[in-house]
This record gives sequence, C-alpha cells and structure tokens, in this order.
Amino acid sequence: MSLPPKLSVVIPVYNEEAVLPTLFGRLYPALDALGTSYEIVFINDGSKDRSAALLREQFSRRPQHTRVVLFHANFGQHSAVMAGLSYARGEYVVTLDADLQNPPEEIGKLVTMLDQGYDYVGTIRQQRQDSLWRRWFSRRINQLRERITPVRITDQGCMMRGYARSVVEALNQTREVNTFIPALASLYAMRPVEVPIAHEERFAGKSKYSMYSLVRLNFDLITGFSVVPLQLFSMAGMAVATLSALLVLYLFVRRIIVGPEAEGLFTLFGIVFFLIGVALFGIGLLGEYVGRIYAQVRERPRYIVQAVLEQDAEQPEALGSLPLPTYSEAQPR
Repeated sequence: MSLPPKLSVVIPVYNEEAVLPTLFGRLYPALDALGTSYEIVFINDGSKDRSAALLREQFSRRPQHTRVVLFHANFGQHSAVMAGLSYARGEYVVTLDADLQNPPEEIGKLVTMLDQGYDYVGTIRQQRQDSLWRRWFSRRINQLRERITPVRITDQGCMMRGYARSVVEALNQTREVNTFIPALASLYAMRPVEVPIAHEERFAGKSKYSMYSLVRLNFDLITGFSVVPLQLFSMAGMAVATLSALLVLYLFVRRIIVGPEAEGLFTLFGIVFFLIGVALFGIGLLGEYVGRIYAQVRERPRYIVQAVLEQDAEQPEALGSLPLPTYSEAQPR
C-alpha cells in the first residue's frame, strides 16, 4: 500500500464549470513547485453544470495526485469540506475555495508554517476584492463574535487555511450538524498562527453566498459557540420587567395624585408594541437554539457520497468508488 502524501488540498466545488480549467492550470504547477508529495481532494457538491465531468477528466489526466468525491445532491460548502477532511490522507491539509480568490500559489506559505510546528494556520486577506457591504458586514460580525464567543479569528470569511493531522483528526470526530470549521479548528489547535495572503477578484461566475446565506452562516457561528445571546436576552428581560414595574408604580401614584387621565394612551401603545417586538425577537433567538437541537437529534447524515474517483494502490489505472449511501461517519481512507 502506498504511503500517504505529506499534503492534501481539499477543494469544495459547486457549479464552477467556468473556473475549473484555470484552477487546474494554476493549482497543479503551484503544488509541483513545492517539491513534496501531495494529493488534491475535490468534492463535487451536487453541481448542476459540467463541473463533475471536468473533475472526471482531470482525474484521468492526473490520477496519482487527484481524488474526486461526488455527492449525489447539494449539501453545502461546510459539509463538503468536512467530507474532504475525512478523505484527506496528508500529514497537512489545506482547504481552498475553487473560485481563485485565494491564489493557489499562496499554499506554500501555509505549508512553511506547518513545517515550523504550528498545527493551525489561519489567513488574513490583504487588499480584499469583495464588495464594500461584504467587507463592512464581515468587520461587524468579527467584532460581535469576539465579544460573545471564545473564537479568535481575524478573518473568518477566508476558506484558505492549513491544518495539521492532529487537528484534522479532532475535526473528523466532531458530530455537530451545524458547525463552523475554522472556528472549531482554532479551539482544537495547540499552536495556532495567522499569516497574510493575497486576495484576487473572483475569476468567473458569482459568489454562492447571498446575504441570507451569510446571515445564516454567522448565526451558526454565534449560536454554535456561545449561549451569551440567550444570557443577554435574559438580562434584557429582567431589565424590561423592572422598568415596566416602575412605570406601573409611577402611573398608579400619578392616578392617585392627579386623577384619571386620557393623555398618554398612545405612549402606552408604543411601549406595548416595543415590548411585543422584544418578545418576538427573543422567541426567534430561542428558536435558533431549539432548531440546532432539533437538527442534531435527528442524526441525519451530513452528506451522502455517490462515488469516489481514486487511484487504486494495487491497480494504478483503476477507479475506486463507494456505493451509495456512504455517510459522514466513515473514517478517512
């Protein structure tokens, strides 16, 4: 049986037909230049274009360096990355988006830091090419996350990150349905570090993350690593209850001194509507946590693998595959 490679690069792919040829043309030469053994694990996350066909063609061209995990449906980027981590065999694992916003040529920086003994290498995008609203939203979420969670990540939106095998094994043992991989890795790591990397405009196509998707992702991050929002809301509830009691006492005393009054009715309506809004917000916040519990207790698989294209160690030209279904609990191959 062949020895595992030193480096595994995990790349989730979803409808990236326009990007993949350029990605192949830059990624493989960049890794060849490192002078170390490597594999690239592509995870096709139920693409509806020709992405799967292009990945098959690339596997046939470079089978010794390429593995392709094919999902039968779209399960989301983080599920795809978790699948890639479970199939990656390298001593080091680097995750990378397929859109070329993070240049493959920067992988060498992460490998250098891992060689120095760091077990988690985070990245900070320099001169970000994202839209203004994305940069503003990212800064605000970073500030909020640092206040209410133990996670310390300067640039949480960058997918290019490096992991030592010990951190990858810890991630593979995690059974959370909704999670945020970089945040988990930063907590599992014993020697984390961050390095600056270049950032480019998306090569082709559009971002798969809408505003709604970004909000959902950050809800997962905040509710998955902290109960502070619930605690804050409990304290806010106590404060509102105290103020309401004082208001009722004030109105009672005023009625005794001044007598019945019709004035102030709309003010009371405004206060009531405000309190109703606060209560509904609290119910929604509680629903986020209950929803996470509901998703977890159902114990549905994170993803289902349709097939895996890989070079057989004993028969170099053969295609290895897994029957459907294969679940996320499967151990790394």
